[in-house]
Amino acid sequence: MIAFVRGHFAVKTPARVVVDVNGVGYELQISLHTYSAISNKESGQLFTYLHITENAQTLFGFAEPAEKEMFLNLISVSGVGAATARMMLSGMKPDEIARAIIQGNTRQLEGIKGIGKKSAERLIVELRDKLSKQSLESAVVLTGFQKVDSDAVNALIALGIGRAVAEQAIKKTMASVTENTALEDIIKQALKNL
Repeated sequence: MIAFVRGHFAVKTPARVVVDVNGVGYELQISLHTYSAISNKESGQLFTYLHITENAQTLFGFAEPAEKEMFLNLISVSGVGAATARMMLSGMKPDEIARAIIQGNTRQLEGIKGIGKKSAERLIVELRDKLSKQSLESAVVLTGFQKVDSDAVNALIALGIGRAVAEQAIKKTMASVTENTALEDIIKQALKNL
């Protein structure tokens, strides 16, 4: 199994990337989420999953381990193939997919091309408990301060601010606030820091 590839991005499109690793080009299928993470980079590392079917061997690339883990969770559901999972990860970030599944939000899942009502319901039934457990485990690792930081970034994104800009504004704001500062005050201050 190929766990990751690291090298020069010889070709980049929103759907695929060719990574030159010491003269060998690995073609990886990617999501829009991964493309946006690497679009300004000349080289880097992508986590991979080799999908083997009767007719093909396809290498999928992911900018972060959380995206790869979500991909593996999605393809474990009957009726959800690798192409559909990649489409889902292009339409929503891994944490957004997890939240929609945990909350049973079929409408949000149906908004992704290729996901109908039955597929959305199947995803919820088969993954809700598993993703809830993973969410609880990762939430235990976060301190309360980090949780506020994450919530503030998500609030700015919901207001239409790009993730990178939102993270930068929150990072700047968090340096000047105390642990007892209210979330809404952090968001207001971050908006001033934009």
